[in-house]
Amino acid sequence: MTPARRAWCAALAFLTLTLPVVQAQGGQREADERKPSLSLRANPPVGLSPLRVRTVAEIRGGADDYAEFYCVSVEWDWGDGTVSENAEDCEPYVAGTSEIRRRFSAEHVYRQSGNFRVYIRLKQKNRVVAAANAQLQIRPGARDAF
Repeated sequence: MTPARRAWCAALAFLTLTLPVVQAQGGQREADERKPSLSLRANPPVGLSPLRVRTVAEIRGGADDYAEFYCVSVEWDWGDGTVSENAEDCEPYVAGTSEIRRRFSAEHVYRQSGNFRVYIRLKQKNRVVAAANAQLQIRPGARDAF
């Protein structure tokens, strides 16, 4: 998948996650109100290359046992051509008992200067269930001056 296509898919998933849902059926509205949201922070957001950036994504709100977010794989797209993914081996989902993981973190070193957008995608199999992104600005460091 090309970087442009990957960015488009992430943006679509992010917009889908954050747009308000108004349904005529009460049951669907209640289910949507239980859905958590995903946020992403990168620290530091600006620095000199090479720069080690720590990212923290948090799932906020929603039900602790929200089935779509249970035992997700996590994909980090660092915006510099590298992608990393991790998944956990989980017990089978049990409604009312299983708890979603609410915090994900990772570090990445940017060796080149530039503006980068880092994405996190939570996935069930190959389907993105939530996504968020953060903008980074890496300025030329002392090594880049030569």
